[in-house]
Amino acid sequence: MSNKEDFNWDNFETKGFGEGYSKEQKAQMEAMYAGTLNEITEKEVIKGVVVGVNDKDVIINIGFKSDGLVPLSEFRDVAGIKPGDEVEVFIEEQENALGQLILSRKKAKIVRAWQDIEDALEHDNVIEGLVKRRTKGGLIVDIYGVEAFLPGSQIDVKPIRDFDIYVGKKMEVKVVKINHANDNVVVSHKVLIEKDLEKQKAEILNNLEKGQVLEGVIKNMTNFGVFIDLGGVDGLLHITDISWGRINHPEEVLQLDQKVQIVVLDFDDDKKRISLGMKQLTAHPWDSLASNLEVGSKVRGKIVNVADYGAFLELAPGVEGLIHVSEMSWSQHLRNPADFVKVGDEIDAVVLTLDKDERKMSLGIKQLTEDPWTKNDMGTKYAVGTKHKGVVRNLTNFGLFLELEEGIDGLVHVSDLSWTKKIKHPSEFVKVGDELEVAVLELDVDNRRLALGHKQLEENPWDTFENVFPVGSVHKCTVVSKNDKGAVLELPYGLEGFATIKNLEKADGSQVEAGESEDFKVTEFSKDDKRIVLSHTATFKEEAKPAKKEAKKKSETSSTTSAPAEKSTLGDLDALTQLKEQMEGKK
Repeated sequence: MSNKEDFNWDNFETKGFGEGYSKEQKAQMEAMYAGTLNEITEKEVIKGVVVGVNDKDVIINIGFKSDGLVPLSEFRDVAGIKPGDEVEVFIEEQENALGQLILSRKKAKIVRAWQDIEDALEHDNVIEGLVKRRTKGGLIVDIYGVEAFLPGSQIDVKPIRDFDIYVGKKMEVKVVKINHANDNVVVSHKVLIEKDLEKQKAEILNNLEKGQVLEGVIKNMTNFGVFIDLGGVDGLLHITDISWGRINHPEEVLQLDQKVQIVVLDFDDDKKRISLGMKQLTAHPWDSLASNLEVGSKVRGKIVNVADYGAFLELAPGVEGLIHVSEMSWSQHLRNPADFVKVGDEIDAVVLTLDKDERKMSLGIKQLTEDPWTKNDMGTKYAVGTKHKGVVRNLTNFGLFLELEEGIDGLVHVSDLSWTKKIKHPSEFVKVGDELEVAVLELDVDNRRLALGHKQLEENPWDTFENVFPVGSVHKCTVVSKNDKGAVLELPYGLEGFATIKNLEKADGSQVEAGESEDFKVTEFSKDDKRIVLSHTATFKEEAKPAKKEAKKKSETSSTTSAPAEKSTLGDLDALTQLKEQMEGKK
């Protein structure tokens, strides 16, 4: 045994560690060993192998000089993690304060998920996700551990009304948008369906023909019709083609998502607008009408529409007839159809015209009762001179129509309303709805015409006025109104007279003004025209000699007017008083 001083420490230190290699050889060996280790970069994803599992951590070898630790909690989604399993991890730190390599599987999954999502967008890949929950406007879908938004409009090609049925279910989607600013991903399931429907759609369009019967599903309803999905192709079933009968809204007979049989009625050249029909699959109701239905037949039905000009009576779904307002009453005074019927009424009617080829008919209600012009003995009941009472139904510029009974109207001309008042429009005398007594002036049964008069109920006072207001007689009159041409005067007994401007001159040269009462002399009287012309000036000024023409005319009438004129001019007040008493006595 050698002495302590002779011990070679260098040789001893290398025993078992360097096997006696020199320092140069050891350096070379260390370099070779280092070359077998991975050069790693922090914040990147790398594959590693599980080399051990304890209560808290999973030990993973990534080929680095030391093994890394990953919390066991990050492997909760993996059943029975064990040594030898290969996993992806994210390098948090190469060496922490304790000299340990820190890894994260959770972050590795997130980084890998975003890489896969970006790859899916770039290469148009299909991803299977899990619908986690519903959110405003759509669904939240888990893809690769990232929550993506699936808008409601991108769930299916048809409108979706219940989003909850998709929660908890797997669904294939495509990434359509990535917003890196807020880590937002938008996906679509609809684009997958649309691609599947393209072939089906092309096949349907290529084989589409008029008259073809198809099956479809109602996807949308409006007040004008229904949109039907024919298998990727939409067609419109108009409300008028749903039923032979009249309906106000499609929802009365159809519902959403209902499968229906329809027939192709028409389509444009590009087959973008397809018109569909449903009622055309059944026979037209007109074709099954009773063979004994003819003009004069009595029918019963329901009022389905009321318009200004009449009402429509439905005899059977799809079979309607028009009852014109003129066929609702024998009255010649046309009223509003709503006065006779309302929607939903069940009534009887008579067929007036019938055209089965054109599928049209007109009906009447008044024909259910007898025509008053034929049932009455008109020649006796409404003989000329008979007196009646009626209701004013209509006013016109030339007169008014009076209804004596249902179906029998007569015309009262404006000139036959009053003997004394000059009525320009009948509204000055009566209003619609008033009762009026009349006398029959003319009767024409063949043309169903009655001429009536109101003033004829009294004697013509102008026969008396001819003696009361002869030319030359003087009367106290009041000026009612005045204009550039002259003045309207109020005479005794409520009559009106007229005086020209020059005949309004007073003795002092001034004019008689409106509201003043003065003496006026009658210068002209016409019983036929009911016209009296007067002059105040003539009461104090002699008239100039008339021209030859006027003198001749005056001489022709002097035989009939001179005596009374002279009598009145002389102021035979006793005679006037007597006439006035007679008039008042008659009144």
